[in-house]
Amino acid sequence: MAFGSFDESGSGQPMAEINTTPLVDVMLVLLVIFIITAPLFHQAVPIDLPQVSASKLDDKPEVIQLAIDGEGQIFWNGEAIHRDALDKHFAAASARQPELHLRADRKVAYEKVADVMAAAQRASIVKIAFLTQPTP
Repeated sequence: MAFGSFDESGSGQPMAEINTTPLVDVMLVLLVIFIITAPLFHQAVPIDLPQVSASKLDDKPEVIQLAIDGEGQIFWNGEAIHRDALDKHFAAASARQPELHLRADRKVAYEKVADVMAAAQRASIVKIAFLTQPTP
């Protein structure tokens, strides 16, 4: 690449022109590679799939709405229950693999929330969601 002229009579200023030939060469090579590989992305194996008239199953999991109010009272789907009955409710529901949606008042001690989560874990309920209020 030339950065200036070879004659000594010049002003010694570098050339202000960019040699675009290597850039064009690289772009043409990339274009050829793209043209060759692009059809390969759309090829698929032709398979004659069977036609059936089955309907889609709407298997929505059971959702347990569990709330803990400010005094530590536990509500199972809106119905107040005692803490001792919680293990029995979880054991009965665990066979259906439910989702647990847990709402706790901000004044509730973490110990009570952790106790409810531990009871759910002992009953093999693994899908637990924490519901919150969005900030205004």
